[in-house]
Amino acid sequence: MAKKVLGQIKLLIAAGKANPSPPVGPALGQRGVNIMEFCKAFNAQTQNLGDSSVPVIITVYEDRSFTFITKMPPATELIKKEMKVQKGSSNVGKAKLGVISRESLKRVAEIKMPDLNTKDMDQAIKIIAGSAKSMGYEIEG
Repeated sequence: MAKKVLGQIKLLIAAGKANPSPPVGPALGQRGVNIMEFCKAFNAQTQNLGDSSVPVIITVYEDRSFTFITKMPPATELIKKEMKVQKGSSNVGKAKLGVISRESLKRVAEIKMPDLNTKDMDQAIKIIAGSAKSMGYEIEG
């Protein structure tokens, strides 16, 4: 028989750097989850992702056990790494960061594809292009 789900917790944690301090500790502590057990499991699973922020969905069961699913880093973070910038434009409507090529969009879309709601590469590129545009990039072509 399946375990009864108590709830889900969604967090954004630096890869390989989960620790009991906020936001992890308080979020898991109020559900009665063993915080250190989660931190060790998360850090082991994400240690090879470098310095990315990783979205994680933690499912907590009635017996205080848990499972978690990690997602790919946010599209905006992947775009920043691809374009080698620290942050997006502070004034998107007026200040442009530059032009992003279709090849760059495709590389980001290939990484992010498992989390997108499409299997078509052209549609995935359009989704990533929307994120790039909201960061202040002009789309090539």
